[in-house]
Amino acid sequence: MSRPYHVAVIGLGAMGMGAARSCLRAGLTTYGIDLCATAREQLQAAGAAAVMADARPLAETLDAVLLLVVNATQVRRILLGEEGLARHLKPGTAVIVSSTIAAELAKLDLPMLDAPVSGGAIKAEAGEMTVMAAGADAAFDKLAPVLDAVAGKVYRVGSEPGQGSTVKIVHQLLAGVHIAVAAEAMALASRAGVPLDLMYDVVTHAAGNSWMFENRMARVLAGDYQARSAVNIFVKDLTLVADTARELRFPLPLASTALNMFLAASNAGHGQEDDSAVIKIFDGITLPGMEEAQ
Repeated sequence: MSRPYHVAVIGLGAMGMGAARSCLRAGLTTYGIDLCATAREQLQAAGAAAVMADARPLAETLDAVLLLVVNATQVRRILLGEEGLARHLKPGTAVIVSSTIAAELAKLDLPMLDAPVSGGAIKAEAGEMTVMAAGADAAFDKLAPVLDAVAGKVYRVGSEPGQGSTVKIVHQLLAGVHIAVAAEAMALASRAGVPLDLMYDVVTHAAGNSWMFENRMARVLAGDYQARSAVNIFVKDLTLVADTARELRFPLPLASTALNMFLAASNAGHGQEDDSAVIKIFDGITLPGMEEAQ
């Protein structure tokens, strides 16, 4: 690169922190933006060029902005709100978001990729996220240094923003249903008196296994419900699945059931726990590290 490439990562949660560290390792001049002082301090210690709560002072220096925040409402507020960043960015600054607001950014001559990510905090930290991106060739070209830094695999799913989000929504249907049915199976095993460590060993060496079963039910066995991805994240994601299906007049019986299971877990007070805590909705079972589930 003829000159340093400047990227601001907005949202230093589990995924954003990993992405920012990956950008640093790739040699990009990286800035961290988050309201949480602890997160900012962690990235500063890792070598960030600067950290702050508001990216606007950096706007003129940036080549790219990567937003890894919770939902489209936050994206819109950060970029296009009354004190939004977008109008302060110089024309040509590329933006990666997981929200369909391309039209407004196009008016400001800001190329955008609609690029949801998957892989969790571990993949993010390793720079091996899966990215499902849609946008114009120019946006892909401008954002190539960022994508190379944070992604193990980039799927170019189309040229129209929104297509990336749709692919992620279909993926989350599978992820959410897999977690829900894994919890249901292990709850049944518990009720039937089958030792859960035995059940886990059998399934993970047989045809009924899935990545989600192997990953999430290991947390149940450990009695560890510290959130890596919270129950409420799947309430949000499966609601997006349901909204998409409703717009298409398309029935999704399994996804609807899984959504109701996560809603029940959230309603019972488990919304901020790990999504494997959906197993706690079942009465009359004994789980590792817990008294009889209520």
